[in-house]
Amino acid sequence: MNDLLEHATLANSADATTSVKQAEKLAYENNKLHKRLCRLTGQAIGDYNMIEDGDKVMVCLSGGKDSYALLDILLTLRERAPIHFDIVAVNLDQKQPNFPADILPAYLEKLGVAYHIENQDTYSIVKRVVPEGKTTCALCSRLRRGILYRVATELGATKIALGHHRDDILETFFLNMFFGGKLKGMPPKLQSDDGKQIVIRPLAYVKEADLTRYAEVKEFPIIPCDLCGSQENLQRKQIKGLMREWEKKFPGRVDNIFASFSTVAPSHLMDRNLFDFANLKATGEADANGDIAFDEDPCATGAPAGQNVISLHLGD
Repeated sequence: MNDLLEHATLANSADATTSVKQAEKLAYENNKLHKRLCRLTGQAIGDYNMIEDGDKVMVCLSGGKDSYALLDILLTLRERAPIHFDIVAVNLDQKQPNFPADILPAYLEKLGVAYHIENQDTYSIVKRVVPEGKTTCALCSRLRRGILYRVATELGATKIALGHHRDDILETFFLNMFFGGKLKGMPPKLQSDDGKQIVIRPLAYVKEADLTRYAEVKEFPIIPCDLCGSQENLQRKQIKGLMREWEKKFPGRVDNIFASFSTVAPSHLMDRNLFDFANLKATGEADANGDIAFDEDPCATGAPAGQNVISLHLGD
């Protein structure tokens, strides 16, 4: 009997030790994830001068994982930054059916973050204009964009921060290429349609998988994005599937494509608005960026992706 009790005690002790080690490992991995998100976000902010001293940043909070993470990371970086900037969270309540209007105010009040809830019934407009069965996302986005620009002006915001991440940027690039015939993506920083605002995407370097994991760790009170009943964008779904297949079969391919966005050679494309092909003359001098079509290794870049990057470090 004593032997059985001793065996059970040892087994329980071993289980407890294992549980402690697993908890420590999980905490370590979660801390690494947070540091990586802060580092990549800070790097993007520095690379594109997204946030400057004295800025008032309006963070658009939808209730999805990406915008929650954006707000959370910006709050962390603000505490470490060598500059001062203010943050105001803004949510647009579009009066979609079953939208839980109490979740975001409760969350933001708990954080102690300045916020504004804008109530505009765009749902009824979209449902009235868009035929039944058609996706409503495009019109909804245009209406939402116009309202947020107005709210930014009213709040005195100098920057509008959106939660788009690296995967969004890649998907938009391929959507424009495959279905629009354009080499056009989703820039990390741009001027708004009305020319009055600067829109920034601080999560431009962050992978969606990391944001999904971070939302689980932080237990954000996620609000579903399909309350309006709109159908999923099938074209974007195709692109997502293509990228997943590439990542599985050819690890690193998606990373290289993303890196190419910041190493563009206009003279080796065909846009006459970007490069003056008509007046191109031989200068008699060697050009380091000239034609390498007949080189043995035309894909060589000379430096690994991410090397020689200068960023404004807002902290780890």
